[in-house]
Amino acid sequence: QVQLVESGGGSVQVGGSLRLSCAASGYTGRTYCMGWFRQTPGKEREGVATIYTTTDNSYYSDSVKGRFTISQDNANNTVYLQMNGLKPEDTAMYYCAATHHGVYGGIRFGRCGSFVYWGQGTQVTVSS
Repeated sequence: QVQLVESGGGSVQVGGSLRLSCAASGYTGRTYCMGWFRQTPGKEREGVATIYTTTDNSYYSDSVKGRFTISQDNANNTVYLQMNGLKPEDTAMYYCAATHHGVYGGIRFGRCGSFVYWGQGTQVTVSS
């Protein structure tokens, strides 16, 4: 099993920045992709960014491309999401997620397949 814990959310003004962190624990040896998603009430969960754990290759949704950066520290099993130039429409609960070889049925996004492990979420609020 894999456990994910997010941190770093908060309230910022338009144009501000935040860095989210996701600490992974448990059996992470078969996790090949990490990702960030976000969700607001009444809307489907939206993929934001993904990163391959072995290659560092990243992928972004069009809505955040050029503003957000995903990165990782494999030695510490931590994934980050640097968010710059925040807009009101970025307001959401942000979730860290992970894929796992042989486990299916979760949300698919980017080129990573099925995300099946999820953190508890961290709230990001951007005020205009």
